[in-house]
Amino acid sequence: MNLLRLSLVARGEPPITRPLDQTETTMARNDQPDADSILRDPTKGFPKPPFDRQEQPWPGLARDMTPKPDHGEHSYVGSGRLKGRKALITGGDSGMGRAAAIAFAREGADVAINYLPDEQPDADEVVALIEAAGQTAIAIPGDLRDAGFCRWLVDQAIDRLGGLDILVLNAGRQQAHDSILDIADDDFDATIKTNIYAPFWTIKAALPHMKPGSVIIGTTSEQATDPTKDLYDYAMTKAATTNYVRSLAKQLGPRGIRVNGVAPGPVWTPLQVSGGASMDKLEQFGGATPLGRPGQPGELAGIYVRLAESDNSFATGQVYGAMGGGGTP
Repeated sequence: MNLLRLSLVARGEPPITRPLDQTETTMARNDQPDADSILRDPTKGFPKPPFDRQEQPWPGLARDMTPKPDHGEHSYVGSGRLKGRKALITGGDSGMGRAAAIAFAREGADVAINYLPDEQPDADEVVALIEAAGQTAIAIPGDLRDAGFCRWLVDQAIDRLGGLDILVLNAGRQQAHDSILDIADDDFDATIKTNIYAPFWTIKAALPHMKPGSVIIGTTSEQATDPTKDLYDYAMTKAATTNYVRSLAKQLGPRGIRVNGVAPGPVWTPLQVSGGASMDKLEQFGGATPLGRPGQPGELAGIYVRLAESDNSFATGQVYGAMGGGGTP
């Protein structure tokens, strides 16, 4: 059927049964969006290196970065794909956690976020964005390195959201060191507890409350498979994240709970300015990717939504990469 006839039928008007003349054919073509207006060139319109030299104390704030990261605040448009869902996101104040929180809310989910107390200014912005989408926002600050807090966090989220069926384990600690000899035992312990123990404790607390159809999403990294020399302990934890995703998917599949991972490449988040990277490395951050730039957190929001929605019901035990062409997870 001709495009114009389809358009008329969609509007409830009787279809044209005679052949279209040249003017009507031109009108039908002009009704279609111009490809240039709907396509976005991933090499243009995004921040590229060189970036300003900048440094923040751990854990850093997105609001103080130059340029500020794009979490989809002004671009993500939802369509009700997560209507009625209940999500808890660790590290939900910035980075991919913030992007997921915004997207989930605009897709119809109520969202609880966890973050460190020093990240309160960023968290306040996320709460406002969730509420602006018409959804319930729960802010629960605290340190995930404490097992008791992880259990309390889950209890609070379930009590205040009225349930839990999406768990995003996104919080992470990253500190660059030129040599393993420079990593103090306390630093190593903090990274392992944040990146490995915390998901372990949080998943254990959440699982008894998660029904079939629920999902768990872990944020891993390209560092899991292609580690740099200065992120020894962080890369170790991300390899572990990738494998807990795959192992847990096999364990929980019979219960109807899906487990997947997201593996970002270089993405512009507070980890970069508070994680001890050299100024030379920060200045050129992301420039070596085929796209010539780092990713923005908002560019990964759709991956988290896709993994959380019920239509994606056969995907479990998978790790989805977003690395700007830099590799595969």
